Amino acid sequence: MNLEWAQWALIIGSSLLLFFLSPLAKSNNQFFKASKKSKRPNTFILTGSLIISWIFAKSITNAANLGLDFGIVGGVAYAGYYLSFAVAGILIYNMRKYAGITSIHQFLTSKFGRGAMGLFSVLIAIRLFNEVWSNTTVIGTYFGAQGSSQYYWAIIVFTALTLAYAIKGGLSSSIFTDIIQMGLFSILLCIILWSIFTKDDFTIKEVAMSGTWSFELGLNLFFAAIIQSFSYPFHDPVLTDRAFISSPKVTLKSFLWASVLGALSIILFSVIGVYAQTQGMVGQAAVEVGKAFGIVILLVINFIMITSAASTLDSTFSSFSKLLAIDLNMGKNITFGRASMAVIAILGTLPVFLNADILSATTISGTMIIGLTPVFLFWRMDAPKLSFYLSVSCGLVFGFILVFDYFPKALIFTKGKYADLLWVNVFGIASCILLYLIPTWTKK
Repeated sequence: MNLEWAQWALIIGSSLLLFFLSPLAKSNNQFFKASKKSKRPNTFILTGSLIISWIFAKSITNAANLGLDFGIVGGVAYAGYYLSFAVAGILIYNMRKYAGITSIHQFLTSKFGRGAMGLFSVLIAIRLFNEVWSNTTVIGTYFGAQGSSQYYWAIIVFTALTLAYAIKGGLSSSIFTDIIQMGLFSILLCIILWSIFTKDDFTIKEVAMSGTWSFELGLNLFFAAIIQSFSYPFHDPVLTDRAFISSPKVTLKSFLWASVLGALSIILFSVIGVYAQTQGMVGQAAVEVGKAFGIVILLVINFIMITSAASTLDSTFSSFSKLLAIDLNMGKNITFGRASMAVIAILGTLPVFLNADILSATTISGTMIIGLTPVFLFWRMDAPKLSFYLSVSCGLVFGFILVFDYFPKALIFTKGKYADLLWVNVFGIASCILLYLIPTWTKK
């Protein structure tokens, strides 16, 4: 009972604190672009915001569980997704500097038409929808078993409190609170690692030797993550919105730093799973390690999940409101933006009651949008509209092939978990690139 009250105090106390500290947005620029009197986020602020916005509660939960399953190789495999920052940073820097692109939507509309922009908007809306339930689900597991009343109430209260401060300031609140949340994450992670490495002779050597560098034991996921990193960042407005709010030079530096530091953070958090593996634990690695170390460390792990989930959730709300109000021009005012936040909070919570798998929110959606790879990788190419539709449609087809397990087993050349994910992506991205280029060659 003491633990439960302490957990509620963490959620309510931290959320109320962020609500009172968050700035109140009074203009569209403040609410949708985090811009005030031409003052833009510097490299330090933007880097911190990028990292904590992408260190989701589901990401660090997955990292810990992959550390439990595959040792440190699992953590490195999942960290492969953080190549996305470098890819997006370099490509968007060039798009802004040499073509004057002001947003992803503006680029797609000018190059492929409003239909392409509309299809892309549907894809990123699905992405934002997934971000809500897949992160709040993690919070619920610390309060009770999946399906219990404590589990559902924790999710509902946490979502409502995060929505409150996001509505207050929009993207300004999101970036302001990101810095606080990044600082908390760093401190809490250090406390957890210190506790682990000072107990039971657990050493860095054990961590380094904990996995096997084979496809069967982690590398399937690693190479799948690398492949998806060339399309994954572009369907995530939480990331791309931040690529246009500072100068191109500051943005590039921030994205490159975020790629390195974000990957390092994920690998370090996977050490929790490595420790769980050495102790023969089963289940959710972070939860089991927290229980093993007692109430204080369990609360620290709980708090780091709250911090990570809140940072992603408020960014999701602000990105969804910008998508509807600015990118889709449905109502360029704060009132509409705030209402749209409430809509995605409600809709995004519904899958919580359907027992969805949080890892699938990353791996499957990442496969469905691999068709975006040639669209952005060959952004200078004079490709016809048909190229966009063929490539994106092909990616969606391969995504459904993965979901329904229709991929031919004869074309899977490695064994172990995530082998199907890897080879669906290998053949999928090759097909998408080919279909993107064929209309261009025909045109010439």
